[in-house]
Amino acid sequence: MRVITGSAKGTRLQTLDGLETRPTAEKVKEAIFSSIQFDIEGRYVLDLFAGSGQMGIEALSRGAAGATFVDSSRDAVKIITANVKKCKMEDRAEILTSDYRAFLLSSHPHPYGVVFLDPPYGTAQLKRALKTLESVDIVAKCGIIVCESEKDEVLPDDLKGYAKTKEYFYGRPKVTLYVKNAD
Repeated sequence: MRVITGSAKGTRLQTLDGLETRPTAEKVKEAIFSSIQFDIEGRYVLDLFAGSGQMGIEALSRGAAGATFVDSSRDAVKIITANVKKCKMEDRAEILTSDYRAFLLSSHPHPYGVVFLDPPYGTAQLKRALKTLESVDIVAKCGIIVCESEKDEVLPDDLKGYAKTKEYFYGRPKVTLYVKNAD
């Protein structure tokens, strides 16, 4: 797994051993960043269920103002810390060991322009995270939520305050984009 483009282009990232963390496939990551490429620069990014941190690191490499990485696994946080350091991005990264819901319900210094949600498949965590995001105000106006799920998982069409804009299928994974309403 490597950083695709930007300041850290080509840097190889570490991943966790085992099956608990499933890194986003490179072709899926490329497609995601193609679809949001003009929505990253200068914005703050939240990489929830961060795993190796590759999504937030890619965003930082492409000019994001800062990234917050959140994972409940201490082993994942160690990998994220090593990857951020390897890419020389420590000054723009915040790395936290936290449950996703506790993090979403806490206070935040700024709204996030892009939120990546990629929890383990086969859990209800993605739907619960989306439900929580409906009730908190941490996503910037016109901010984007990028969800990765299994292709058969049905995500809500009517997320309060957001418009479901696109769904892409890449074999087993599905990517769904929500945009926060500007009003």
